[in-house]
Amino acid sequence: MKTTADEVATVVLAEFQKLPTKRKPAVRDNGLHEWVPLSGIVAKGPTFLKCVALATGMKCLPASKLPQANGVAIHDWHAEVLALRAFNCFLLDECKRLAQDSTFESDFLCRSSSSHLPPFTWRPDVSLHMYCSEAPCGDSSMELTMGSQTDSTPWSFPTPIPPSEQPGSQLLGRGYFSHLGIVRRKPSRPDAPPTNSKSCSDKIALKQCTSLLSSLPSLLISPNNLYLTSLILPESQYSPTGCTRCYGFDPSSSPPGRMSSLTTNPPTWSNGYKPVPFVIETTQHEFDYSKRSVTARSEKISPSNLAVCWTYNKGIEEGIIGGVLQGRKAFDIKGASAVSRKKMWALAVEVAEGVYGPEGELVKELKRETYDEVKEGRLLLGRRRVKEEVRGEALKGWVRNTGDGAFGL
Repeated sequence: MKTTADEVATVVLAEFQKLPTKRKPAVRDNGLHEWVPLSGIVAKGPTFLKCVALATGMKCLPASKLPQANGVAIHDWHAEVLALRAFNCFLLDECKRLAQDSTFESDFLCRSSSSHLPPFTWRPDVSLHMYCSEAPCGDSSMELTMGSQTDSTPWSFPTPIPPSEQPGSQLLGRGYFSHLGIVRRKPSRPDAPPTNSKSCSDKIALKQCTSLLSSLPSLLISPNNLYLTSLILPESQYSPTGCTRCYGFDPSSSPPGRMSSLTTNPPTWSNGYKPVPFVIETTQHEFDYSKRSVTARSEKISPSNLAVCWTYNKGIEEGIIGGVLQGRKAFDIKGASAVSRKKMWALAVEVAEGVYGPEGELVKELKRETYDEVKEGRLLLGRRRVKEEVRGEALKGWVRNTGDGAFGL
């Protein structure tokens, strides 16, 4: 039976409601009502519909701070990106249980039947859906951003155009509305320190090719079956034009989908990677802390500094401020979130040791001296080729967010 957009939204919103008050936007002492975006990943099985990961948040780390992150501070905690990181943490937790207990049966993952594949695979009869309470920042929401301005006429490029902002390069998140179909940085105030974190639209578009897996979990789990079936947005946050252009694979659509080059020239990728478009559906449900809901309650509103990530089955429930656990100092190792690079790396090693023993080939690959060495290792070559081809063909102008990879375990 087909799962509706309203059903997907309902399970995410219901799970958020269960969180304690300290994890939710507040009304400040000065009367400002806080709002925040929410995103969640939902798994639909033969007999269940479950939210397995969710997150709120709307900030990211300036590029100048990356060398201080040391694998501790999260680079990007926009709700969509944080939800995807939480989902990958959930996957590793499920792998850990499967590795440690031969009698454990997961509703979501199973052991691979082939010695040539990663040890775990997502169950083929369980589909994946993503809900976002706000339109993802970047190309898919440019029409909505333009429409929210006092003057919605597309802006033209200034003369002269700064070298760093030539067409085809990575632009500021909300700048130059006349230039569409491009990779953008996370939006920020003009006076804010620049960031190299790509927009949520761009990152979600890439996931149609790399699956929902991040790098290290892809060493333990096959990307097969781990692609989104649908992306759910509130009706007010859906721009058909923007979404068709941003995520579309159809070269004949108007505007043509920027991913269409991967359809006209089908790639031959290895390790189970393939282009898998999702459908976009809308829901009438509104998040209680969306910008629209909060505006309806008060004229005095403000974005929340607090981000939250949560995973199913008593996994994680954390508050995050500035990329680290709420209440911890910036870049302090004690403030490392469960979804930080350092903690996720350690968890991947633990899972690999549980599967192959301390001397296994994958364990040795994961225990290289630095995080960068693991990411650039031969076992991730296939995944790197997918990303390079997609960025070269469809998501041109993508600039890697480097500077936080020299740390070790």
